[in-house]
Amino acid sequence: MPARVVAEHRGRYVVDDGAGERPATLAGRLRHHVRAREDLPATGDWVALDAGADGAASIHAVLPRRGAFLRKAAGEATEAQVLAANVDVALIATALPADLSERRIERYLALAWESGAVPVVLLTKADLAMDADAAARAVRAVAPGVDVAAVSSVTGDGLDALGRWLRPGRTAVLLGSSGVGKSTLANRLMGGEVLRTGAVREDGKGRHTTTHRQLLTLASGALLIDTPGMRELQLWSADTGLDAAFADVEALAAGCRFADCGHDAEPGCAVRAAAERGALDPARLASWQRLRRELAWLATRQDEAAAAQEKARVRSIHRAQRAHYRQGGKHR
Repeated sequence: MPARVVAEHRGRYVVDDGAGERPATLAGRLRHHVRAREDLPATGDWVALDAGADGAASIHAVLPRRGAFLRKAAGEATEAQVLAANVDVALIATALPADLSERRIERYLALAWESGAVPVVLLTKADLAMDADAAARAVRAVAPGVDVAAVSSVTGDGLDALGRWLRPGRTAVLLGSSGVGKSTLANRLMGGEVLRTGAVREDGKGRHTTTHRQLLTLASGALLIDTPGMRELQLWSADTGLDAAFADVEALAAGCRFADCGHDAEPGCAVRAAAERGALDPARLASWQRLRRELAWLATRQDEAAAAQEKARVRSIHRAQRAHYRQGGKHR
């Protein structure tokens, strides 16, 4: 039967099959055939579930995704981590006044556009800001075509506006750094204390409390995936998303002399010329270049990892063949 993953706890899952939530584990065949971390079930995934005669539920397959929010997994391994699957809206939360970072927002936007979700930037803790409108203008300058909303879970200001994105049947994911108030906001939208929250520190920052991704059903009928705060957000595959996040740079690039212009030292670069005359923020161009280099470096690492995996596969086949021939010689 079909079911949706509503939570994951270190390889154990909670799924909803329409009759209610229940724990589930991976079937042995699926566990054996999974070749990459991103192929494992993630919160928001639809899966094929077998309830079993004894009532124990097992996941036998991950159904095709409409899209997925991917990042490079933390650490040295070159592999993707699925933060959320089958998402319609990506709510990118950043707290006022201390957490606002245009460069980090650009990174979130690139991954959000790549996932197929529509990004929305939420400026949380607006009640603590001296000038929330000025902060919103700063974000809009680096988020062309993206809606920006200032909200407060304490006063309720701006929360009504979220209804345009949190519609019945739609799935949203709430993303952001630790302590920006994601769980507090989710509780406010749920109308109760569903998720554990931490007290606010003296500097206005919240304490990280969410430890796993969890899909919640809001009173409006919308679905919301709350996520742990992320200390690092490395790109994985975001060429299309990067173009969308930097639509202003892409528009200027149409005037470059060379189609593959890197906007660095090439002659006839319209993007660099715009930055020099003040039509484009030089910091934004530098951010685009930095993210492009990161993607190029990661693509090289991915190719190296794929080559190493294929080499290991061939060696395994050769070992199996040699063992087979040795065994055959014993019987002749």
